[in-house]
Formats: sequence, C-alpha cells, structure tokens
Amino acid sequence: MSSKEETHQRLKAAVHYTVGLLCQRTGENHQTEFSRQVIAAIAETTFRQCDTFAKDLEAFARHAKRSTISTEDVKLAARRSTALSRFIQNKYEELNHEQRDLKKKNTGKRKNRDTEENRE
Repeated sequence: MSSKEETHQRLKAAVHYTVGLLCQRTGENHQTEFSRQVIAAIAETTFRQCDTFAKDLEAFARHAKRSTISTEDVKLAARRSTALSRFIQNKYEELNHEQRDLKKKNTGKRKNRDTEENRE
C-alpha cells in the first residue's frame, strides 16, 4: 500500500471513528441507537462530501490563479447548501467584526499612549 493510500485509509478511519462518537452522543441524548451499517453509511457519505469540497476548493483557488484557498472559495463551495452557506457567511461576518473590534482597541491604546507621552 502506498503512502497516499495509507493516508486515505487513515483519514477514512478517523472520519468513521468521529461519526461513531457523534452518533453515540446523539443516541444518548435522544434515546436512540444507530446500527453499525448506518454509522458506516454516514461516515462514507461524510468522507465523500469532504473530498468533493476539497476538490472544489482547490479548483476555485486554481481558477483564481492562487495557491492558497481563501474564505471566498469556501463561500463558493458552500453555495450548494443554503443552510451551510448562511452559517459560513454569518461566521465570516462575525470574525470580521471581531477583527475590527481588536483593531479599534489597539488603535485606542496607541492614541492613549501617544497622548500620555505628549503630556510628559
């Protein structure tokens, strides 16, 4: 088995394990059990969806002649799902708002420091 195939299998196993944990927690919260076949089907679907997203993101960045995937690429990939697109857009705006707040705080600190130095 090549290292690429080995990495692929390890990623698949990690997704399967995580889906199993999520199904177990969800089952406990809703008094439901998930069969092994259902967990395997969810894991396989999740893995394929992630693979599709990754390929789309690479294609969008390549089309824009970039080697780095940007938030705009993620928003484009999410357009297939309205709920996911809204969620990503809200997170993007939330992060931008937090960054602006940090810049304002830092600017305010600099102004205060400059004012104090001028007083001396």
